[in-house]
Amino acid sequence: MATKAQDTRQRVLDVAARRFREHGYAGVSLRDIADEAGMKAGSLYYHFRSKDEIVATVLDIGIELVHDAVERAVAGLPAEAPARAVIAAAVRSHLQTFLAYSDYTSANVRIFGQLPPEVRRANLAARRRYEALWDSVIERCRARGGVRPAVDTATFRLFLLGAMNATLEWFDPAKGDIDRLADRYADLALDGLLERSES
Repeated sequence: MATKAQDTRQRVLDVAARRFREHGYAGVSLRDIADEAGMKAGSLYYHFRSKDEIVATVLDIGIELVHDAVERAVAGLPAEAPARAVIAAAVRSHLQTFLAYSDYTSANVRIFGQLPPEVRRANLAARRRYEALWDSVIERCRARGGVRPAVDTATFRLFLLGAMNATLEWFDPAKGDIDRLADRYADLALDGLLERSES
C-alpha cells in the first residue's frame, strides 16, 4: 500500500509529465508543478532536489514502462515463433504502452532535445537498455529468416522506433485500432513496399 509521501511524489510526476508534454521544458517551472499538484513550491524539495531531477525521472519512467512491456511480450512468445509474430508483438506492445502513458513517453520525443546536457546524459542508460532490447528482437527475427543478413540492425531499429514514436502526433487510440496498426508496421518492416520480382 502506497504511503502518503509516495502518493504525493506520484502526483508531482504525473503533473510534471503532463506539463512538460504541453509546454516543453523551458515552459514549466517548479512553481507551476507545485501549484497544479496542490502544494507549496518549497514542499517539492522533500521529494526532488530540482526541476532537472523531476524531468530526468519522467524520462526514465517513460522509457522503462515501454521497455518492460515489450520485453514481456517478446519473452512470452514460443522460441520457434516466426519473425512476423515477434516483430508484431514488440511493435504492438511499444505502441500500446507508448500511447497509454503518453504524458511520460512523449517527454522522450518532444522535449529531449531541449534538456540540459547533464539531464540527457542521465537518461542515456535507460535509452541504451531499450535500444539493446530492440537489437535483440531484430537479431531473433534474423535468426528465424525474417531479416536479411545485409540489413543493419541499428538502422532498422531507428527506422522502427522513429515510425512508432511519430504516432504520438497523428494516431488517436480512441478512434484507431492499435493491433491493426502494429500488423501494418510489421508488414512494412518485413516486406517493404516493393513487389517481389518473379523468379
